[in-house]
Amino acid sequence: MGILIPNKEKNFPSYKTIDRTKKFRVIMFLFLLIPLIFLYYSVLYKMALDWWLDENYSHGFLIPVISGYIVFRNRKELFKSIENPSWWGPGLVILGIFSLIVGLLGAELFTTRLSFLITLSGVILSSFGKDFFKKVSFAVFIGIFMIPLPYMIYNSITFPLKIFATRISSFIISLFQIPVFQEGNIIHLPNLDLQVVEACSGIRSIISLIAIGTIFAYFFQTNLFKRAFLVLISVVIAILTNVFRITITGILSYIIGPEIAKGFYHLFSGWALFFMGVLLLIGMNKILTLYTKEQT
Repeated sequence: MGILIPNKEKNFPSYKTIDRTKKFRVIMFLFLLIPLIFLYYSVLYKMALDWWLDENYSHGFLIPVISGYIVFRNRKELFKSIENPSWWGPGLVILGIFSLIVGLLGAELFTTRLSFLITLSGVILSSFGKDFFKKVSFAVFIGIFMIPLPYMIYNSITFPLKIFATRISSFIISLFQIPVFQEGNIIHLPNLDLQVVEACSGIRSIISLIAIGTIFAYFFQTNLFKRAFLVLISVVIAILTNVFRITITGILSYIIGPEIAKGFYHLFSGWALFFMGVLLLIGMNKILTLYTKEQT
């Protein structure tokens, strides 16, 4: 009597079969992207216009590029993690489309734009499963930084920032024996009334630097506490650099003349201080990285 050997090929798919299955899932995902893009075309187009017209969100053009780079860099690991579709996927797709409908009926742009990320997450889960989505979740999450804030939230943030920046800048200017008087968001100098408007509130730098700090934390830090610290310190850096900009503008306007607060000088100082903030963020990230190496 011979020994029966089970036919493994019938019980288990071969390596090539598994590869073909995963490739089919990728093709299915790309196929599902077609109706997704068609459904959200007008939403994405109007959001891109906001990136172009609103300097507060000009960094929005970089977010999809960075997300794509993250996926491309981890493509081999992601391909290996493709598994059975998750039932959470269809649920998120339904939730995303429902949010889109509610946003369109209520003319609420933030809801319609956020619904794109929800629906995209559902499509990913439906195509590749939970493990794949977990590894690609950050690339989806940073999409939140490309969505302009609702005006109600935006205004509630900018107003206290304006008052804070005006108050601290006025105090520092007074330390240089310069006559100064603060009234709301206006700094009264002998030769100039310097008004701290929304563009000077620091919200632009905060939004951009939080996005940069979050990306730095993902790429260069592994400890959760240090990642959170890097994101929080980006807010502090943005506020301090903005206060520094207003202070320097006030001092130079008093010494040189009111033209310092206008035109090219004003625009140049904004970009210069933003890049200074980025450099400070890079330096803080470097310090955290060196500290991690010393600990190990």
